Amino acid sequence: MLGGWLDLIVIVLMTFAAATTGSFFKPGPFYDTLEKPSWNPPDWLFPIAWTILYIMIAAAGWLVWREVGLSLVMVIWAAQLVFNALWSYLAFGRQRFDWSFYELTLLWLSTALFTVMSWPISQTASMLFMPYLAWVSFAGVLNLTIWRLNPHRAAGVHSD
Repeated sequence: MLGGWLDLIVIVLMTFAAATTGSFFKPGPFYDTLEKPSWNPPDWLFPIAWTILYIMIAAAGWLVWREVGLSLVMVIWAAQLVFNALWSYLAFGRQRFDWSFYELTLLWLSTALFTVMSWPISQTASMLFMPYLAWVSFAGVLNLTIWRLNPHRAAGVHSD
């Protein structure tokens, strides 16, 4: 462990790095042309939800780090950040909702695993991940639905 504030800064910076991929790989015109389900959330909701979730992700990571430092549960925490960052690249950067769905299953598994594994270490950290797990679950259903509604466009095959 690096020590106190420096540990916290590293965790916040790691979380921020994952969050910034959403700024580089935005939905854009491609996403606007896709058919979406009627229950697709409005665009304005995503940045609000993700800001709250990223704060909770960093806080959960910090709480567990303080207790166990570098450990399997923290490797899983870091893995979910990588999967989180990769999703935006696949869905919006590559315009591949098929690949992003498969990758999102890894995000879901790592998020669920951290939620379960962190419970004995910090119930607060585990509870902070529960809304994130719910959001990732919803995102998985939405990703799959968009892919199925747009089988050629959402799988990188364009008729334009």
